[in-house]
Amino acid sequence: MLDTGFGDGCFFFATWQAWNTDPQHPRLLHYVAIAPVAPDRDALLRGMAAFPSLAADAVDLDRQWFGFLPGFHRIVLQRGQVLLTLCIGPLQAMLRQQQFVADAIYLAAARQGPLAEAWNRWNIKALTRLCRRGTTINIAAASAPMNEDMEQAGFVFEDHVPPAAGAGPAGHDVSGRCGQFQPRWEPGATRDTWRVAVSAASSCVVIGAGLAGALVAAALARRGWQVTVLDAAAQPATGASSLPVGLLAPQVSRDDSARSRLSRAGIRATLQLCHALLQQGEDWACSGVMELRRDGYPGLPNDWPWAGRQWSANVAVDDPDAARTNGLHTNAASIRHAAAGWIKPARLVQACLAQAGVQFIGNSEVHSLVRDAGQWELQDADGAVLARTSKLVVAAACNSVQLLNCAAGAIRQSPVHIALLATMNMLSGQISWGAHQSGEPAAFPTFPVNGRGSFVAHVPIGGALAWFAGATYAPGPAMVMDLAAGHNENLQRLSHLLPIVASTLTRRFSQEQVQAWTGTRCTTIDRLPAVGALDAGPQPSLWVSTGMGSRGLTYAALCAELLAARLGGEPLPIEASLAKCVAATRPQLLHHL
Repeated sequence: MLDTGFGDGCFFFATWQAWNTDPQHPRLLHYVAIAPVAPDRDALLRGMAAFPSLAADAVDLDRQWFGFLPGFHRIVLQRGQVLLTLCIGPLQAMLRQQQFVADAIYLAAARQGPLAEAWNRWNIKALTRLCRRGTTINIAAASAPMNEDMEQAGFVFEDHVPPAAGAGPAGHDVSGRCGQFQPRWEPGATRDTWRVAVSAASSCVVIGAGLAGALVAAALARRGWQVTVLDAAAQPATGASSLPVGLLAPQVSRDDSARSRLSRAGIRATLQLCHALLQQGEDWACSGVMELRRDGYPGLPNDWPWAGRQWSANVAVDDPDAARTNGLHTNAASIRHAAAGWIKPARLVQACLAQAGVQFIGNSEVHSLVRDAGQWELQDADGAVLARTSKLVVAAACNSVQLLNCAAGAIRQSPVHIALLATMNMLSGQISWGAHQSGEPAAFPTFPVNGRGSFVAHVPIGGALAWFAGATYAPGPAMVMDLAAGHNENLQRLSHLLPIVASTLTRRFSQEQVQAWTGTRCTTIDRLPAVGALDAGPQPSLWVSTGMGSRGLTYAALCAELLAARLGGEPLPIEASLAKCVAATRPQLLHHL
């Protein structure tokens, strides 16, 4: 459903209620709403109160209603079955960022005023690009010129057609004009080159049981797919996703770059999964994160609006509470990230693999990929077939390169595909950690701190609380790391980040009373993930989700939703221009060859 005038959400709630009461409703309800500014929270909740059957989801909606900067925002409701994509911005710009075909459209048009002026021929043309033959449309009210423009664009109306039952709340005018997109000509496909044919939910194989693979599996399973996840290890989350605890915090920039916007969308998606699948306080905590910036690197935009400050806000350098309570130096500029915290990645992986429709098979190392009779044949080192599938997702981190090289001969290679393989690399890292000892917590900040390094101080591990400091970065695999050197580097980072904490823990480091976690991250040369189809044609069979680097918790959930949306022809959770920034076949990778 596409709604070009979200207002107080009445038509969204009415559609949601009608969908719930329809015994033959589809598995998912996608509701894409366009609004020039973020709808008011209180008005929204008052509107929702008119629909008692939705009352159970009011708390969930309220919790997610924050940080609506210009752009797309995905809200997940009713256990992932109802997906509201709120698009904040000018009508034409938001229409042009869509990549889906609507089944039904509601136009909040007007006979006069600014809303009537918005529906010029260019906006109507942008609307038709989201229609298929038979897409239904309801216009609340329209001017005579708009009626003429709509008809010339291919819409056929039947006047005096009564609205469908449940089309709107009592007292809300929904009569207007009803019709369909039925052009006299064959609709063109001016931008179908980026679309792929919709794949009905069936079966799929995912290679890799880390964050990227597990979240892809869960995203597809929610849509009705039967997903088999293969991994070389006996248990899931044994690679970089075995990290004991990871930080979830947005990236910031003075120009609010694409990277910054992607990080916020990714964090929103990850937090939604955490609320749905994990135990707060044990598996994760939305504790907020303090980012210290002592190097003078630009932070937030100067004209950062209130919606942005709900994500990240500057903290005054003379904030006595932050300095006194958390041991922070008052001469350090800092940013408080509210929608941020820590997560145990392995718990998230396990929860995703435990979803209905997902089967994990360990001790299954895929050595080669062979294309045979329209199927991908996954073979082990001895040539034995581990699985056969028509849809394959490679999410094997650093091993993705070797597997994709095996598949190169079976797909139509392009320079961009070659660029993806050439620009993937490994970065090893080490985290230092230990259980709390007497007297230490008094010096620890109450929330995670990051900047040049990071420190998380209050994570439950084995019935006790532990602290974590890190992490190091070095090219190559983690197996060749010098642990003592890694601990020393993490202590030096901590000395720069939180001198008081470093002084408190120096004895632990010098007496080798700290533990180490090591892992190898897979990253692309532009430090953005790679997600999407790799083979050409209307129905690609080979997909990839990899290259998360040290920000798997930020990107993996978003990439999973992007992959599932493209595979199923659904609305994207982010603008098309942002989705192209992380596409596996993005031309930008060519520039780094």
